[in-house]
Amino acid sequence: MDSSHPLSLVPYRGGSMDPKENDPTLAKLQSACSDLKKLLRSSADMESSLEKMDTNFDAFQETLSEVSRRVAPLQSVAIAAKALDTRINRAVSPALVVLESFKLSESLQRKLLQLTSELSSKDAPKKRLKALIKYVDCVDKLNDAIGSISLECEPAIQKLQEVVEFLSRTRATDQFRTHRLRETLITLKALYETELESMRFDGLLDEALLNLQDEYEGILQQLRHRNIGELQGDVTAEMEACDLGTDLEVELLRRISETLAANDCLDICIDIFVKVRYRRAAKALMRLNPDYLRTYTPDEIDNMEWENLESATALWIQHFELAVKKVLVSEKKLCKQVLSGTMEGLIWTECFVKIADKIMAVFFRFGEGVARSSKEPQKLFKLLDMFDSLEKLKTQISEIFEGEAGSDICSRFRELTKLLVHATSKVFWEFGLQIEGNQDGFPPPQDASVPKLVRYAINYLKYLASESYRAPMAKVLRTEQIWKAGVLSQPESDENLLKDAISSIMEAIQRNVESKKSRYRDKILSHVFAMNTYWYIYMRSRNSELGKLVGDQWMKKKYKIVAEESAYMYQKQAWGSLVKLLEEEDLSGQRNKESTGAVIRGKMEAFLDGFDEISNRQRTSYIIPDADLRMQLRGATVKLVVTAYTEFLTSYSYFLPPKSYLPPDSFQDMVGHLFNGGHRVSSRLHKDRTAADYSASGEIKPFPRSRSNASDKS
Repeated sequence: MDSSHPLSLVPYRGGSMDPKENDPTLAKLQSACSDLKKLLRSSADMESSLEKMDTNFDAFQETLSEVSRRVAPLQSVAIAAKALDTRINRAVSPALVVLESFKLSESLQRKLLQLTSELSSKDAPKKRLKALIKYVDCVDKLNDAIGSISLECEPAIQKLQEVVEFLSRTRATDQFRTHRLRETLITLKALYETELESMRFDGLLDEALLNLQDEYEGILQQLRHRNIGELQGDVTAEMEACDLGTDLEVELLRRISETLAANDCLDICIDIFVKVRYRRAAKALMRLNPDYLRTYTPDEIDNMEWENLESATALWIQHFELAVKKVLVSEKKLCKQVLSGTMEGLIWTECFVKIADKIMAVFFRFGEGVARSSKEPQKLFKLLDMFDSLEKLKTQISEIFEGEAGSDICSRFRELTKLLVHATSKVFWEFGLQIEGNQDGFPPPQDASVPKLVRYAINYLKYLASESYRAPMAKVLRTEQIWKAGVLSQPESDENLLKDAISSIMEAIQRNVESKKSRYRDKILSHVFAMNTYWYIYMRSRNSELGKLVGDQWMKKKYKIVAEESAYMYQKQAWGSLVKLLEEEDLSGQRNKESTGAVIRGKMEAFLDGFDEISNRQRTSYIIPDADLRMQLRGATVKLVVTAYTEFLTSYSYFLPPKSYLPPDSFQDMVGHLFNGGHRVSSRLHKDRTAADYSASGEIKPFPRSRSNASDKS
């Protein structure tokens, strides 16, 4: 047998052979052959199954194609139905939202009625305010609901209208459904055209807004300015603004303002606020009793008694400061708290200015009347007080009335300041012209006393140079100079401006005095007048703010030295001629004792007659009111006259009858008695031999003729 044949590999099973002698490779080959046979059989089976499946798949594919052809029309109908459903839902959904808004508004209206009844039962202020806040919340929600209906209703109607027209045109659904949609459209239109307008303007919302307006006015009425009357007259009181309402009141007013503004009631809200707050502010100021403000025209002010005008201007300054710093600042704060959230904060400043405008106008009117009234000298200090008060308020006025809304008030404030500057300056310079022009209308004093005009003018200038008025007056002068020379000019310092201005007035006083002095026919009387007047000016001005301002050396040069020169001329002309009567020149030519005695007796008789004449003149014609000046003149006159009298008696008393003259001591007392002020002396001293022997006072230096710096006496 050929070894390549497959059967050659199969072992022989007949005969006896030892199993240990079997080949392992052969066993593996036999197992593999068996597996291959199984695999071949399985493949044949699978092939048969695949042929059957192929046959079944072809049959299924034919069936599916048939079904697809039959279902295609139904699918188109379903898509069309879904599109129609979406279109209808898109139109109905807004209508459902509108209906929900209507339901919400009905619910809010019922709640509003409930809150209204609760408000009427609330008596406690705090509880009522809290209830009002809930009431405002409900009104806001109702307004939002009605606003939502107003915004959403018209688009919902339009969409329903489109769907109804589409269904009617295409007949995409049955007539019943189309009819229901048409009825819904008609109902919604009716609600929109009738109910919505009623809800907005004639329903509970309108009634609630009217109630809120009343509550708004009532709360504003309750906010009052406290302790205004107590501040009057209290210069130490701090005029600080205070809160007019509690946090709850302010919050409620703010909410009501915003609610009224949101419901087209902004004009009404502003009118109520301005009207009520103006009345409250005006009523607070009326507690100060400002009756003087009723008189404001220049003619009426000119007709006022000076005491009344003085009191009125003082009250005006105090009341104006109080109105600005306390009343109006408080009103501005309230305006900002209540109305700043309305119209993006654009209206509250205008509301405040409307409240303040009438109040400020009344104060401005009075101030302008005073500034335009007649320019009498005594008004200077009242004008300065008013000007100084405005200067102190300038910064606060700019802050309070800032922005465009307050520009008119700021402009009128500046105009009043300008009027006061012009009026003050005019009063001051016209006063100098009146002095220089001797417009007091009176002749020089017959007794050589200090003229009233000089007394008035010096006290006037002393008062002006005091700490209270020197700074305001200097500022007036500087402001006037800047206005005349321009802003870019370089004015002098305030002190130099005031010094030059006052010095010019004092020089006018000096020219006035010289003018009056020249009108005396009696030269001695003119010297006494000049001495009295210049001494008064110097003594009243030295060691005062006026003297410090113009300078002590200037005062001495202008007035003290001139007064001393006038005193010297008085002594020379009044007493010098009397002393010359006792000179010994006439005795040198006498030949015997009898002629000498006759001359001596004649001299004594003439001396005593002259002394009697001078005494009568001094007693009746002029006075020396200043005690210090009288004492100095007394000492100088005693030294001049009594010394000559004593020397003459010492030399020639043996030629005179024993009782024809007074002893030197008695004569000295008699001379000194002339300067004691007001005491009478004998009309014929040489006949009075029983005059009392007065003791002489201490030695006093005579007035020097030269321009030496004599010692000053206070």
